[in-house]
Amino acid sequence: MKTILLIEDDTALRENTAELLELSGYKVSTAPNGKIGIEKATRETPNIIICDIMMPEIDGYGVLEAMALNEKTTHIPFIFLSARTEHKEIRKGMDMGADDYLTKPFDEEELLSAVESRLAKASILELRKLNSENDASEDEDRPKNLNQLKNFFCDEGEVSKYKKGENIYGKGDHSNSLFLILEGVVKTHTTDDNAKELITGLYKADDFLGFTSFDDNIPYNETATAVENVEVVGLSKMYVRDILRKSQDISLELMNLLSDNLSEIKLQLVKMAYSSVRKKTAATIIQFVEIMNKNHDAPLRISRNDLATTAGIATESLIRTLSDFKKDGIIEIEGRDIRIVDLESLRDIN
Repeated sequence: MKTILLIEDDTALRENTAELLELSGYKVSTAPNGKIGIEKATRETPNIIICDIMMPEIDGYGVLEAMALNEKTTHIPFIFLSARTEHKEIRKGMDMGADDYLTKPFDEEELLSAVESRLAKASILELRKLNSENDASEDEDRPKNLNQLKNFFCDEGEVSKYKKGENIYGKGDHSNSLFLILEGVVKTHTTDDNAKELITGLYKADDFLGFTSFDDNIPYNETATAVENVEVVGLSKMYVRDILRKSQDISLELMNLLSDNLSEIKLQLVKMAYSSVRKKTAATIIQFVEIMNKNHDAPLRISRNDLATTAGIATESLIRTLSDFKKDGIIEIEGRDIRIVDLESLRDIN
């Protein structure tokens, strides 16, 4: 039940108005002057105050000023009561922060309408304040940069593990999630019209994986496969989209990251188009060593097919080139393992 504080020095008007409000379902507290009204307002914190202007002890302006200065009562809707001859005084009260005024004499409908509308407005404002506080609280927890976004993935996402050769997602699968690689290396790949595999990207720990449209649930246009044992954490793409919409900083960082990735892909395409087979093979070996975080002289175990498709050459050509590198003393081959013996010479191959 909403409570109303009625401050009015006219006894008959005060009692009649209080009875009318009580019959309409409100709990009413009354005060015969401003001083007692201030005391009651501070003690009881009513939902709304109806106050006469001209009163002994402290007038209506003094009550309104006291309410405004008290943090406990400053939010309470305030309605002035006045005689018809006090319009200038009413304007003064409104300028001071009063929410409404009623002129004496007033009828029941006019009184109840004013009370209901001010209570409704107060409820809306309180709800907005609560939502704003909730948003502020959410903002404190919401990631503010790309590193925090990655931490958010780890805290809120679903962790999955894949063995070497297993698919994380396939071409044509619905792109419901975005992934962060926690451990291992992932290749993305597709096939051409002749069913030949083409590797479109290599991703290592701390890289994002699975970007597609955030607005449409379009299928993945490539397959993601574990090159070695992999651990990833996935988060709903819609969840990530909401974070990006609310954080310009993260959106810009992510745009820069994707731009860098696109530049690397373009450079890779140029190398595939114009470099020699020897240069493509050497660059691909170095690329796998770097992305798998290995020392250049540590054994690199990677399938010949993955090396060839990444380099954009036939597997047979790759194998012949590896043999040449071995004869030149640039690499050593032990079964499936490749170990770089002369890194500088490998980098200088044209």
